[in-house]
Amino acid sequence: MIEIIPAIDVIEGKCVRLSQGDYDTKKIYNESPVDVAKMFEDAGIQRLHIVDLDGAKQSRIVNIKTLEAVANATKLKIDFGGGIKTTNDVQTVLNAGATFFNIGSIAVKQPAIVEGWIKRFGASKILLGADVKDENIMIHGWQQSANINIFNYISAYIIKGINNIFCTDISKDGLLQGASVDLYKKILAEFSELNLIASGGVTVIEDVDELNTIGCSGAIIGKALYEGRIQLSQLKKYLQ
Repeated sequence: MIEIIPAIDVIEGKCVRLSQGDYDTKKIYNESPVDVAKMFEDAGIQRLHIVDLDGAKQSRIVNIKTLEAVANATKLKIDFGGGIKTTNDVQTVLNAGATFFNIGSIAVKQPAIVEGWIKRFGASKILLGADVKDENIMIHGWQQSANINIFNYISAYIIKGINNIFCTDISKDGLLQGASVDLYKKILAEFSELNLIASGGVTVIEDVDELNTIGCSGAIIGKALYEGRIQLSQLKKYLQ
């Protein structure tokens, strides 16, 4: 069964959402990510996706205190990303309470570093991000094409032992227009053993149902939860 993974995007310690990665579209939903995380946990959620948007922009971890606060206040499994560049960064994130660390551009541009992390921390600790536009990988905050096909990218990392991937179709993200089901079907047809987490565009409960049906292992949900398009009560059938 699909795992429900709410997203908490953090700017200046506050819970926000962007549309298509554009910082000018920032909307603050809550001053306290801890309160939001507790609300999710109380509803039966077991996992959280935290993105340090300041960190992603500045290429260094900024909101580590937010991660620590959420980890200390809940029992949620947390994957954390944004600004992770060095082995020390990874260690800092894991020490602060993250179960997994998620990475994107560095996995595209510096695969040798990621190979070192696989050896040191284990592939199961890594959630690999694949930001996609027209089946090509995008980097630098979705502004630049890496000229790498999504299927080649996934294949290269499966060989290295990584099996947990979240894929964001950036044409869908934050727009509440539905998930990229056709893309995910193609990926799962190619890599049946993959734990594929859908991200971006999940708008109504039927989107979650469809992602569950096609075999996605998880769904990251952001704006739809914050704007009440999907109620936590509707997700009860997916919560253990």
